[in-house]
Amino acid sequence: MCYGISDDQALSAARAQRGGPLRPGRRSLLRGAVAGAVGAGALAAGVTAAPGAHAGQDRRGRPLVPPGLISLQLYTMRDDLNGARGYDATLRAVARMGYPRVEQALGLFGRTAREMRAFYREIGVRATSSHNDISPDRAALETKLRDARTLGQSYMNVPWLNSQALDDWKRFAEQMNQEAAAARRYGLRYGYHNHAHEFTIDLGRGVTPWDVLTSELDPRLVHLEIDIYWAVTGGIESGDGVRDPERFTIDVIRSAPQRVLQYHVKDRDPVTGDTIDPGTGMIDFPRIFRAHPVKEYIVENDTPDVTPLQTAEVGWAYLRHGRRGRR
Repeated sequence: MCYGISDDQALSAARAQRGGPLRPGRRSLLRGAVAGAVGAGALAAGVTAAPGAHAGQDRRGRPLVPPGLISLQLYTMRDDLNGARGYDATLRAVARMGYPRVEQALGLFGRTAREMRAFYREIGVRATSSHNDISPDRAALETKLRDARTLGQSYMNVPWLNSQALDDWKRFAEQMNQEAAAARRYGLRYGYHNHAHEFTIDLGRGVTPWDVLTSELDPRLVHLEIDIYWAVTGGIESGDGVRDPERFTIDVIRSAPQRVLQYHVKDRDPVTGDTIDPGTGMIDFPRIFRAHPVKEYIVENDTPDVTPLQTAEVGWAYLRHGRRGRR
């Protein structure tokens, strides 16, 4: 249920209008702000938001962001894409909701990049971004970049990296810098998408993977795609953002030498910490959006609350109509 509007009403409205050298880790710099942090159960209670308490909530139903900048991460839709509904029917439904953009994931589903672009043109959607792993060799990199250019993308992002070793993160950054230089020649912006562990792994002396990445990634070549849920979660789990996870996230954005050009917009259950549909949880997205607007706002939920299509509709209704929801 939304604040002041039921789920059915919100969905009906949506359908109707259809960032130099390594520096000391954040943990050591910010630990004083959370001195005396309490145990895990109390931490969860400390970040529970009261219904309707977010200062950025627009009760007049104005868009939180320009509608043309709203996108959908297709990983959210994987069960439908790979299931009985299938790719074409799922994407046609997404287009009917009003989404002008999608972020590619999970491959091309048996099409060539040229064929996929023709399909997107038919339904009135653009593939503006994608998630792609670091390529194993030059040939794979060139194929990845050619496909992205053929699809008409502006962005390409590395979705996941993980290691407990500092040298691995330095190597990851070097590889991404090399790929980003190649991507620029194709007219593509190359970025990195965070999870929570970049803020919580201690690589030694309080240095985190985020410290390494933001120190080593070339800000002239690499941008950041901030997953707001994971940044908030990283702040809570590290202890650095437990009192004010949105403030932690804004500080992450502002302190990075790299430009933050894209957001993943998925919410956080204040009790379980799980991912939930945008606008139905504890995160004050308007506060973050006001602090730092971006070029693309990408709806996502790793584990859709009901069905992938309902997550897409709830996310569109939230960003398009400015109404927070309630589970």
